[in-house]
Amino acid sequence: MSSSFSHSKDQLRIRKSISDSSPTSSTATTKSLRHERLSRLNSSGTSDVSNDTSTNHAESYFLRRENRLSARKKAEEETANNDYKKMYEKALATNQRLKSRLEISKQELAMIQDQLQRAQKGKPGDCGSSMLEAEKKESWSLKKRISDMEEQLKVKEELKMENQRLKDENGALIRVITKLSK
Repeated sequence: MSSSFSHSKDQLRIRKSISDSSPTSSTATTKSLRHERLSRLNSSGTSDVSNDTSTNHAESYFLRRENRLSARKKAEEETANNDYKKMYEKALATNQRLKSRLEISKQELAMIQDQLQRAQKGKPGDCGSSMLEAEKKESWSLKKRISDMEEQLKVKEELKMENQRLKDENGALIRVITKLSK
């Protein structure tokens, strides 16, 4: 009776020490605890079948627990890596899209400025008195459109700088993840 009581106390103490130990040394701790339990069983001289089966059940429980923990840790690492990779790819796609929009806007601006210059050169003399009313409206609308395009270019340049900053941050995050995974 007292040997089974001390055996259950030992198992309780072993379980507590396993739960308190760090995950990196859990394999070594578990192996040493198994050897300790087996040596106690052999030294006590008890060859009770029920003790052996309870030891086997405990060992299989700890093995299953170790396997679950390692599988969970691997899954978390893979998820984290995939998330950063998705964020990086999304930032790259956004950056490419904004670059193409910026190029299109620059081309439109150049075309509008060219039209404005042709309209101003086409009429000699005083612009205010010699232009027809329709030409004045067209000139005014072109100037307004040019100013709008310049504002858009300023905004796009700011977006371009922001995208570059995000790209640099993503690169830094990838380097950190790579170092952590080693």
